[in-house]
Amino acid sequence: MKRSCKQIFARGTSWFLVLLSLALVLTACSPTEQTPTQYVFDDLGRLVAINGTPQKIVSLAPSITEILFALGLGDRVVAVTDYCDYPPEALEKEKVGGYATPDIEKIVALNPDLILVAHGTPMEVINTMVGLGLTLFGIKSTDLDDVLNDIRTVGEITDKEVEAQALTSEMAVGIQAVTDQTEELEQRPKVFYLLWGGEGSALWTAGSGTFIHELIEKAGGVNICGNITGYPIISIEEVIARNPEVIITSSWPGVYEWAMNETALNATNARQNNRVFVCDDNLAQRPGPRLVEGLEWFAYFIHPEIFEEPEGS
Repeated sequence: MKRSCKQIFARGTSWFLVLLSLALVLTACSPTEQTPTQYVFDDLGRLVAINGTPQKIVSLAPSITEILFALGLGDRVVAVTDYCDYPPEALEKEKVGGYATPDIEKIVALNPDLILVAHGTPMEVINTMVGLGLTLFGIKSTDLDDVLNDIRTVGEITDKEVEAQALTSEMAVGIQAVTDQTEELEQRPKVFYLLWGGEGSALWTAGSGTFIHELIEKAGGVNICGNITGYPIISIEEVIARNPEVIITSSWPGVYEWAMNETALNATNARQNNRVFVCDDNLAQRPGPRLVEGLEWFAYFIHPEIFEEPEGS
């Protein structure tokens, strides 16, 4: 049976369309299209190449672990530090030592495609791991804006930008809810924050340029060490001379007890008015999503006449 030229052309066209469709599908599935390399500056000033979307992530800081889980990346986290205890699911992850002394051999064996490090991991350790061909990205949050920006950056390099934007927007709303009530206050109590120290030890506090300082200020207080930058050591005599009206301590064992019982502190308004408080370190000292909860506690400690006790006490 003879076929017309029109029939032959139609059949040839059909096969051409099939082959074209197959080519487009294969192109869409090409790894080079799905996993482009990102070049992003980290907080250490390094230009880091992120190859594709990381699927095996190691966190070397509790704050980073909290950020990863908050962004829905828990299933991609293959290891954390010994100190990563939140959320509870983090406790089930492989442990690779401390943030300052990680087990590099164990990390290499895990073959991660991204390691996130924070303040406290020595540069020599970072350089050693980079020299082994590992991809490291550094985060160093000094204030609340830094924390929000770092969360967005983690979202960017892990393909969780939408989740990061939602999380940071929620945090910003929580921060604004506090500052709306404190930014116009005229009465701002003097506050001393004690990170660590006590009997026979120097007193370690937080000065300007830190997120703890910002928690105090946004909560409606005045940091008595705001004229000092970073995390300085201060003598008890200097604390007494600056006469805090509120003392907030970390939850490190013995710190709050010392602040409550040290007789020399009887000279301060804080002790005389029974305004010595303890705040969970995980809320006040980890630059992650729960800093907003820390801010709410600080606001309650400093201005109980305005703020109610936060939930979860």
